[in-house]
Amino acid sequence: MRIVVTGSSGHLGEALVRELRAAGHATVGLDLLPSAHTDVVASITDDDAVREAVVGADAVLHTATLHKPHVGTHTRREFVDTNVGGTLTLLEAAVDAGVGRFVLTSTTSAFGRALTPGSGAPAAWITEDVVPRPRNVYGVTKVAAEDLCELVARDAGLPCVVLRTSRFFPEEDDDAAVAGAYDAENVRVNELLHRRVDLADVVSAHVAALGRAPELGFARYVISATTPFDREDLAELRSDAPAVLARVVPEHAEVYASRGWRMFPAIDRVYVNERARAELGWEPRYDFRRALELLRQGEAPGSPLAAAVGAKGYHPEPTGPYTTRSRVSAGSSGVRDDA
Repeated sequence: MRIVVTGSSGHLGEALVRELRAAGHATVGLDLLPSAHTDVVASITDDDAVREAVVGADAVLHTATLHKPHVGTHTRREFVDTNVGGTLTLLEAAVDAGVGRFVLTSTTSAFGRALTPGSGAPAAWITEDVVPRPRNVYGVTKVAAEDLCELVARDAGLPCVVLRTSRFFPEEDDDAAVAGAYDAENVRVNELLHRRVDLADVVSAHVAALGRAPELGFARYVISATTPFDREDLAELRSDAPAVLARVVPEHAEVYASRGWRMFPAIDRVYVNERARAELGWEPRYDFRRALELLRQGEAPGSPLAAAVGAKGYHPEPTGPYTTRSRVSAGSSGVRDDA
């Protein structure tokens, strides 16, 4: 299969190109930033470059985006131009080129204010049925990009699958209080319980979506690690998450104690991947229990792919925990692609 991957110099884009090429697919990486994984150095808003890239393609995996950390450094117009305009450019080029399937990497940030229940309410149980309430221009433009995919799928018959991915970046938490109170690896393992997914599982979700797109026509899915919690735990999770964890996964205690780790006192949302597993045939491997198993073996609690890709950041100059000096400047369509 010939597959175009946008954002190919970014975190997820690189991982996809690595894995697809290893599987024998002819992969065309497109990004503003040159890299070993990028074949076409161009913006997703460049109609001519995009149309040339998709000629002869069987599929498009669209990961390129301006992301939440860019809200403070980019204008709303730049978000609209890249996240909405760029997506439309790709969709129209794909239709005209006869591409057979299209997968959009979206984000659980699209749910926005729906992720934070009111005072005294149980934690939110986040499935595909939750109505998005975006809290910033990032969320607004990602929902708009999703809706464009649905429109084109209905009108032009291009099979489109939207994957709302939870966080999979390796950088420290952007919440200063959390970053200051917990070891960074402790945070990431905690989050596997309710709001994180391993990079390798995000890649396998995209591959699964490619396979099922023609029969689905259009669909949206939440992509996150499989939670051990259920609906009956939601009220207590909001008030005493450690007690719930001790009851549901008691074997964590020894591993955590050996590292001086702690569970968060409370959590406000739980992402649910049940529909993606059922309808895509997706089998995520790196959940909380798998992380515990790896830690017991003295290994890092994640996939080799995540370790190989590493951290990339969002900005060329440090402005906080999501930055690195090695990244491209403002306006890149390929600047980081996780959620």
